[in-house]
Amino acid sequence: MDPIPGKDDADAGQGPLPGTRSTFTLHINGTARTLTLDHRTTVLDALREHLGLTGAKKGCDHGQCGACTVLVDGRRANSCLLFAVAQEGARITTVEGLADGDRLHPLQAAFLERDALQCGYCTPGQICSAVGMLGEAADGFPSHVTPRTATAPEERAPLGAEEIRERMSGNLCRCGAYPHIVRAIEDVAL
Repeated sequence: MDPIPGKDDADAGQGPLPGTRSTFTLHINGTARTLTLDHRTTVLDALREHLGLTGAKKGCDHGQCGACTVLVDGRRANSCLLFAVAQEGARITTVEGLADGDRLHPLQAAFLERDALQCGYCTPGQICSAVGMLGEAADGFPSHVTPRTATAPEERAPLGAEEIRERMSGNLCRCGAYPHIVRAIEDVAL
Protein backbone atom coordinates (compact mmCIF):
# COMPACT_ATOMS: atom_id res chain seq x y z
CA MET A 1 0.00 0.00 0.00
CA ASP A 2 1.42 3.38 -0.99
CA PRO A 3 1.89 5.90 1.82
CA ILE A 4 -0.10 9.13 1.77
CA PRO A 5 2.14 11.75 0.09
CA GLY A 6 3.71 13.97 2.74
CA LYS A 7 1.95 12.24 5.63
CA ASP A 8 5.18 11.13 7.25
CA ASP A 9 6.58 14.68 7.07
CA ALA A 10 3.49 16.15 8.76
CA ASP A 11 3.47 13.42 11.42
CA ALA A 12 7.21 13.91 12.06
CA GLY A 13 6.58 17.47 13.22
CA GLN A 14 7.48 19.15 9.94
CA GLY A 15 4.26 21.16 10.16
CA PRO A 16 1.22 21.21 7.92
CA LEU A 17 1.54 20.30 4.29
CA PRO A 18 1.67 23.22 1.85
CA GLY A 19 -1.76 24.16 0.57
CA THR A 20 -3.70 22.60 3.46
CA ARG A 21 -4.27 25.82 5.41
CA SER A 22 -5.92 29.10 4.51
CA THR A 23 -6.30 32.48 6.12
CA PHE A 24 -9.85 33.81 6.17
CA THR A 25 -12.13 36.10 8.16
CA LEU A 26 -15.31 35.20 10.01
CA HIS A 27 -17.49 37.76 11.75
CA ILE A 28 -18.16 36.14 15.13
CA ASN A 29 -20.71 37.83 17.39
CA GLY A 30 -20.10 41.14 15.62
CA THR A 31 -16.29 40.99 15.65
CA ALA A 32 -14.15 40.20 12.61
CA ARG A 33 -11.81 37.33 13.43
CA THR A 34 -9.04 36.36 11.03
CA LEU A 35 -7.92 32.76 11.32
CA THR A 36 -5.38 30.53 9.59
CA LEU A 37 -6.68 26.99 9.82
CA ASP A 38 -6.53 23.61 8.19
CA HIS A 39 -9.15 23.33 5.46
CA ARG A 40 -10.81 20.46 7.34
CA THR A 41 -11.51 22.53 10.47
CA THR A 42 -15.22 22.87 11.16
CA VAL A 43 -16.88 26.04 12.38
CA LEU A 44 -17.54 24.23 15.67
CA ASP A 45 -13.85 23.41 16.17
CA ALA A 46 -12.82 26.92 15.11
CA LEU A 47 -15.16 28.39 17.70
CA ARG A 48 -14.24 26.04 20.53
CA GLU A 49 -10.57 25.24 19.93
CA HIS A 50 -9.27 28.39 18.25
CA LEU A 51 -11.50 31.20 19.55
CA GLY A 52 -12.36 29.95 23.05
CA LEU A 53 -16.13 30.20 22.48
CA THR A 54 -17.37 27.03 24.15
CA GLY A 55 -21.13 27.67 24.14
CA ALA A 56 -21.77 25.51 21.08
CA LYS A 57 -21.26 21.90 22.13
CA LYS A 58 -19.89 18.90 20.28
CA GLY A 59 -22.66 16.37 20.77
CA CYS A 60 -22.82 13.83 17.97
CA ASP A 61 -20.40 15.51 15.51
CA HIS A 62 -22.71 14.27 12.73
CA GLY A 63 -25.34 17.06 12.56
CA GLN A 64 -28.01 14.95 14.21
CA CYS A 65 -28.40 16.38 17.72
CA GLY A 66 -28.31 20.17 17.32
CA ALA A 67 -26.02 20.81 20.32
CA CYS A 68 -23.69 22.77 18.03
CA THR A 69 -26.37 25.00 16.47
CA VAL A 70 -25.28 28.57 15.73
CA LEU A 71 -26.69 31.27 13.47
CA VAL A 72 -24.91 31.81 10.15
CA ASP A 73 -26.05 35.00 8.46
CA GLY A 74 -29.18 34.81 10.63
CA ARG A 75 -30.07 31.21 9.72
CA ARG A 76 -29.58 28.31 12.09
CA ALA A 77 -26.93 25.78 11.16
CA ASN A 78 -25.16 22.79 12.65
CA SER A 79 -21.64 24.12 13.05
CA CYS A 80 -20.13 20.62 13.17
CA LEU A 81 -21.04 20.18 9.49
CA LEU A 82 -19.64 23.46 8.16
CA PHE A 83 -16.04 23.86 7.06
CA ALA A 84 -14.82 27.13 8.55
CA VAL A 85 -12.87 28.13 5.42
CA ALA A 86 -16.09 27.89 3.37
CA GLN A 87 -17.74 30.47 5.63
CA GLU A 88 -15.36 33.29 4.60
CA GLY A 89 -17.06 36.59 5.45
CA ALA A 90 -20.08 34.93 7.12
CA ARG A 91 -21.69 36.51 10.17
CA ILE A 92 -21.83 33.83 12.85
CA THR A 93 -23.73 34.30 16.09
CA THR A 94 -23.19 31.94 18.99
CA VAL A 95 -25.11 31.79 22.25
CA GLU A 96 -22.43 34.07 23.72
CA GLY A 97 -23.34 36.74 21.17
CA LEU A 98 -27.10 36.81 21.77
CA ALA A 99 -27.07 38.90 24.95
CA ASP A 100 -26.77 42.68 24.81
CA GLY A 101 -24.13 43.29 27.43
CA ASP A 102 -25.61 42.18 30.75
CA ARG A 103 -29.13 42.03 29.29
CA LEU A 104 -30.04 38.52 28.20
CA HIS A 105 -31.71 37.81 24.87
CA PRO A 106 -35.46 37.27 25.48
CA LEU A 107 -35.07 33.54 24.75
CA GLN A 108 -32.19 33.21 27.20
CA ALA A 109 -34.32 34.90 29.86
CA ALA A 110 -37.34 32.72 29.03
CA PHE A 111 -35.24 29.54 29.31
CA LEU A 112 -34.16 30.63 32.79
CA GLU A 113 -37.66 31.71 33.81
CA ARG A 114 -39.25 28.44 32.59
CA ASP A 115 -36.42 26.24 33.92
CA ALA A 116 -36.03 24.93 30.36
CA LEU A 117 -32.82 23.08 31.04
CA GLN A 118 -31.44 20.39 33.26
CA CYS A 119 -27.81 19.56 32.55
CA GLY A 120 -27.54 22.53 30.17
CA TYR A 121 -25.48 20.74 27.54
CA CYS A 122 -28.02 21.20 24.75
CA THR A 123 -29.23 24.61 25.93
CA PRO A 124 -26.97 26.85 23.78
CA GLY A 125 -27.97 24.94 20.64
CA GLN A 126 -31.64 24.95 21.68
CA ILE A 127 -31.57 28.72 22.20
CA CYS A 128 -29.74 29.47 18.93
CA SER A 129 -32.09 27.15 17.07
CA ALA A 130 -35.11 28.84 18.66
CA VAL A 131 -33.83 32.29 17.63
CA GLY A 132 -33.39 31.07 14.06
CA MET A 133 -36.72 29.26 14.08
CA LEU A 134 -38.61 32.37 15.21
CA GLY A 135 -36.94 34.29 12.39
CA GLU A 136 -37.92 31.63 9.86
CA ALA A 137 -41.52 31.69 11.09
CA ALA A 138 -41.61 35.50 10.96
CA ASP A 139 -40.31 35.35 7.38
CA GLY A 140 -43.19 33.04 6.45
CA PHE A 141 -41.40 29.73 6.12
CA PRO A 142 -43.93 26.95 6.78
CA SER A 143 -43.19 23.75 8.66
CA HIS A 144 -44.54 20.26 8.14
CA VAL A 145 -47.46 20.97 10.49
CA THR A 146 -48.30 24.44 9.12
CA PRO A 147 -51.81 24.23 7.66
CA ARG A 148 -51.63 23.85 3.88
CA THR A 149 -54.39 26.42 3.51
CA ALA A 150 -52.14 29.12 4.98
CA THR A 151 -50.58 30.55 1.84
CA ALA A 152 -49.37 33.88 3.18
CA PRO A 153 -47.51 34.61 6.43
CA GLU A 154 -50.39 36.72 7.76
CA GLU A 155 -52.75 33.74 7.32
CA ARG A 156 -50.68 31.42 9.48
CA ALA A 157 -51.69 30.63 13.02
CA PRO A 158 -49.46 31.85 15.86
CA LEU A 159 -46.68 29.50 16.86
CA GLY A 160 -48.31 27.02 19.20
CA ALA A 161 -46.79 24.02 20.93
CA GLU A 162 -47.27 21.66 17.98
CA GLU A 163 -45.66 24.08 15.52
CA ILE A 164 -42.74 24.79 17.89
CA ARG A 165 -42.13 21.09 18.53
CA GLU A 166 -42.00 20.41 14.79
CA ARG A 167 -39.72 23.32 14.04
CA MET A 168 -37.37 22.42 16.92
CA SER A 169 -37.29 18.69 16.13
CA GLY A 170 -33.65 18.82 15.02
CA ASN A 171 -32.48 19.68 18.53
CA LEU A 172 -32.31 16.86 21.04
CA CYS A 173 -32.41 17.15 24.82
CA ARG A 174 -31.06 14.08 26.55
CA CYS A 175 -32.58 15.19 29.88
CA GLY A 176 -36.09 15.51 28.45
CA ALA A 177 -36.74 19.18 29.25
CA TYR A 178 -38.90 19.50 26.12
CA PRO A 179 -42.13 20.73 27.79
CA HIS A 180 -40.27 23.60 29.46
CA ILE A 181 -38.33 24.39 26.26
CA VAL A 182 -41.58 24.64 24.29
CA ARG A 183 -43.16 26.89 26.96
CA ALA A 184 -40.11 29.17 26.99
CA ILE A 185 -40.27 29.55 23.21
CA GLU A 186 -44.04 30.12 23.36
CA ASP A 187 -43.44 32.96 25.86
CA VAL A 188 -41.22 34.75 23.38
CA ALA A 189 -43.26 33.87 20.28
CA LEU A 190 -46.41 35.56 21.60
